Amino acid sequence: MGAGRPATNTKPLLLLLLLYLLFLFSQASSSHFEALRKSSPNSAAGLCDLLLLPFGYPCTEHTVETKDGFILSVQNIPSGKNALRDTRGPPVYLQHGLFQGGDTWFINPCEQSLGYLLADNGFDVWVGNVRGTRWSKNHTSFSVHDKEFWDWSWQELAQYDLLAILSYINLKTQSKVIYVGHSQGTIMGLAAFTLPEVVELIDSAALLCPISYLNHLTARFVRRAVALHLDQMLQTMGIHQLNFRRYLGILIFYLRIAFLHDNTGIQILDSLCGDEYIDCNNMLSSITGTNCCFNESRVEYYLEYEPHPSSTKNLRHLFQMIRKGTFAKYDYGFWGNLQHYGKLHPPSFDLKDVPDSLPLWMGYGGLDALADVTDVKRTISELRSEPQLLYLDNYGHIDFIMSTKASADVYGDLIRFLKSRVGTSSSS
Repeated sequence: MGAGRPATNTKPLLLLLLLYLLFLFSQASSSHFEALRKSSPNSAAGLCDLLLLPFGYPCTEHTVETKDGFILSVQNIPSGKNALRDTRGPPVYLQHGLFQGGDTWFINPCEQSLGYLLADNGFDVWVGNVRGTRWSKNHTSFSVHDKEFWDWSWQELAQYDLLAILSYINLKTQSKVIYVGHSQGTIMGLAAFTLPEVVELIDSAALLCPISYLNHLTARFVRRAVALHLDQMLQTMGIHQLNFRRYLGILIFYLRIAFLHDNTGIQILDSLCGDEYIDCNNMLSSITGTNCCFNESRVEYYLEYEPHPSSTKNLRHLFQMIRKGTFAKYDYGFWGNLQHYGKLHPPSFDLKDVPDSLPLWMGYGGLDALADVTDVKRTISELRSEPQLLYLDNYGHIDFIMSTKASADVYGDLIRFLKSRVGTSSSS
C-alpha cells in the first residue's frame, strides 16, 4: 500500500457502532440519546413499585433461584385494580423478548398494555425477568462483572430460567400455568415445550411473533450484521455483556471523534447503511420491520426502562440460527460440541416433541422482519397440533406488544383464547 496517514484501528468503533445500531428503540435522535443517558429508574425500587402499585394494581415481588445459581426477579399481580383482593383467577405467565424485561408488558397506558388488561380480566398474572436483565442481576457465585455470569444463551433461559419460574408459580398456585411469550420469549417457550419436565407445568400457550426458525428473516440491518460476523467480533474482543446503557457515553465519544476528525466512521456507516442495505434514518424499521402503530412520541418514556442487557453468547446463538436455518442448541464448534453434547453437531429442538395435547395460540404479522411469515408457517407445519392463529397483514414485530391498537387488534382475540382455558386447567 502507498504511504498515507496511519491505518486506524476500527474494531472499537465497530463494536460501539454495533451497540448503537442494535439498540431497539434508537430513532437517530439526539434527544433520545440524551433521554437514555439521563434516564434510570430508582435502582432500589422494584417493578411493582414503579409500574403497578402507583396505578392501583396489587403486586408482590418474588425471587426464584435457577439450577445454575441465577437469582431471578418475578412479579405477581393477582387481580385487577378494582377486583376483590381475595379473588384469584388462573395463573398466566408473561415472558418478555430480547433486550426487554417484565416492564415491557406494562410500558403503555393501562388500557393498551397486555399485563394490565390480563389482570383486569381476572387472571392471576406472573411476570418473568430472565438472567442479566436489570431486574435479575444476581447470582449465588458470580457478579455481573464476571464473564461467567454472561456465559449463556436462550438455551439456558429455556432449560433453567423457565423451568425454575414455572415450577415456582405451579407450587404457589397449585395449578398449571398459561404461558404467554413474545419474540425471544417464544423461542424459549417452544424449546422448553419439548422438555417433559416443563410441559407438565403448562396448561396452554399464546405466542406473539413466534420464532423457532430465523433463516428467512428480512431485517436488513440484522442480515448485514450477520454477514459481517459482528457477533464473533464481540466475542473475540472479550465482550461478554451487551449493555447499551453502560457503553452509551463511550459510544457518543467515539462517534464524535470518528466523524469530526477522519472519515473512518463515515466509511463504516456507508458499509452498513448504504441504500442496498438499510435505512439508518429509521433504525427501528431496519431491525424489526415496519410497525403500523408504534407510538414514537413515547420513546423517551420507553427509554426509562429499556433496553435491558443480554449476553454476547445469546446474540451469537441467534445469529447461528440465521446462518444455519436450524432450531438447535448453541454450536460450540466440533470439539466444543463433543465436550458438551457428545456429538459433532449441536442437537436440534424437535417441534414434534411438543405434545399435541398442548393448546396453542399464535399471533403474527405480515410486516414482521424478524418473525418472517415463511418461518412462522414452517414452525406451524412442524407442530403436531393445529394452533389457533391470528394473522395481521399490517403488523410488525413491535406492534404486538406496543401498538396503540393492540388491545382491539390482538389482545381481544388472545384473551378469548385464554378464557376458553378457564376451568380446563388441572391442578398439580
